[in-house]
Amino acid sequence: MADLKLHGFWYSPFTMRVVWTLKLKGISYENIEEDRYNKSPQLLEYNPVHKKTPVLVHGGKPICESMVIVEYIDELWPQNPLLPHDSYERAQARFWVAYAEQMVPVIPALIFSTNAEEKGKALEKLWEHLKVLEDHCLADKRKFFGGDKLNIVDIAFGSLVTLFITIGDVKQEEILVAEKFPLLHVWFDNFKNAPVIKENFPDREKMLATIKAIMEKDLMEMRLASS
Repeated sequence: MADLKLHGFWYSPFTMRVVWTLKLKGISYENIEEDRYNKSPQLLEYNPVHKKTPVLVHGGKPICESMVIVEYIDELWPQNPLLPHDSYERAQARFWVAYAEQMVPVIPALIFSTNAEEKGKALEKLWEHLKVLEDHCLADKRKFFGGDKLNIVDIAFGSLVTLFITIGDVKQEEILVAEKFPLLHVWFDNFKNAPVIKENFPDREKMLATIKAIMEKDLMEMRLASS
């Protein structure tokens, strides 16, 4: 589809959300891989406020922010709906999507932790969030947050959990501890093995190498800036 373009980073959980949504809908698009350290003039033009990815450009018009893009796609292409039809269930889904966004600040806290105490605090904060999901979203042992089918909540959390697990691998910490979060552990296994997700899931070794390199570079820049 010539009039649909996606600017993003393949390893970003926020870009993953949009890619998975487009794939679940069966929509063709042009992928434009951005350079994290040298963003294109087009990206900066399309998102002058935050200057961040992802940006979906549809008919020359940019849409920014990953979950805004996901809802835009879901509304425009109704096949395989990600938001529930029922008003109450739709409101509940949006509540949990908003809760997912509250986990985002843990990403830099975990990445930039330079000692055991800082890392421990970041992990505890992350585990508090995961415990809420374990107790309030999956207590009925549903396959996905959306029941038997993937929905918008799975997309929101699945992308973040993917990144957190990768950061944990770099930091040599287990994030989704089966003993702590048995239901989330099963859910994530179901999620990453859902056919469309599995076909478009980032390669583990490539993701690990990329995130490790980014973390090392960002940590070095942070130290140089503070010296």
